[in-house]
Amino acid sequence: MSTNSAFLKEMGITEWTARDADESSHQADDGAHVTLADTEPKGRTASGTWWFFGNQPQGDAEVLFQNIIRALGLTSQEWCWKNPAEKFNPEQLPQDGSPIVALAFGGATAQKLSGERDGLPELRETVLAINADGAEDLPLIATFELNQLIARPKDKTLFWQDLLLAKSVLQNI
Repeated sequence: MSTNSAFLKEMGITEWTARDADESSHQADDGAHVTLADTEPKGRTASGTWWFFGNQPQGDAEVLFQNIIRALGLTSQEWCWKNPAEKFNPEQLPQDGSPIVALAFGGATAQKLSGERDGLPELRETVLAINADGAEDLPLIATFELNQLIARPKDKTLFWQDLLLAKSVLQNI
């Protein structure tokens, strides 16, 4: 079992398949399931930064988050936690112009950042934008709170779809 497969199993995901892939691409030759890090187009990496907004995870939620970071294949320079209560400062944007995708953990966080009033079920699976001066066109993906994923493991599959959406957005910026 690959390291990424172990992380997916820890997240409660026993099989992952791309929505637009044909059936023959779902398993590697050795029978291992495809992971998010394996879905990179050849010759292209998802360079950019992931901003995670929400309550800093602790305990089991922190373990889950670290497994998510590993499954995404992110280095410590490619992601950071942001407090949704802090005022957005355009100086936080990378000076080199590298792309950013933001993930909001929880409906309230997504609402605060985007200015939307809909609940999480309506905000998920949509590319929102952070509603702040100097943050125009900064994509935001709404997803579940980590503690909710621990309490309701069946939501991890939906969460994984949110990660795939965020990754796709980052690759296409």
